Amino acid sequence: MKSWQKTALAGTGAGIINGLFGAGGGMVLVPLLTALTDLEDEAIFPASVAIIFPICLVSLSVGAMGGVFAWREAVPYLLGSAAGGILAGLLGKRIPTVWLHRVLGALILWGGVRYLC
Repeated sequence: MKSWQKTALAGTGAGIINGLFGAGGGMVLVPLLTALTDLEDEAIFPASVAIIFPICLVSLSVGAMGGVFAWREAVPYLLGSAAGGILAGLLGKRIPTVWLHRVLGALILWGGVRYLC
């Protein structure tokens, strides 16, 4: 399989996860970008965000067209998420990549255990 096919497959997987579960595409995408691309570790997380953003917009559009998006309930989360995104963008460069990977792995495990129980 060619490199662009692998990355397209990774993007498809992230889109499916994002569309089905409303989030989590980055949890799939970060490990896939690590395995399937030659990106430096420092570029993996920003690349994931850049890829997930349009996927989220597509998922949002599809949900809104279907009438299943609760705008009123979402606004406080959107404001908090924007603040968190800015903070993470400013601080993310100072955190060693190995720790970002570890924290992401721990969050994936915690979320999996939480949903299984």
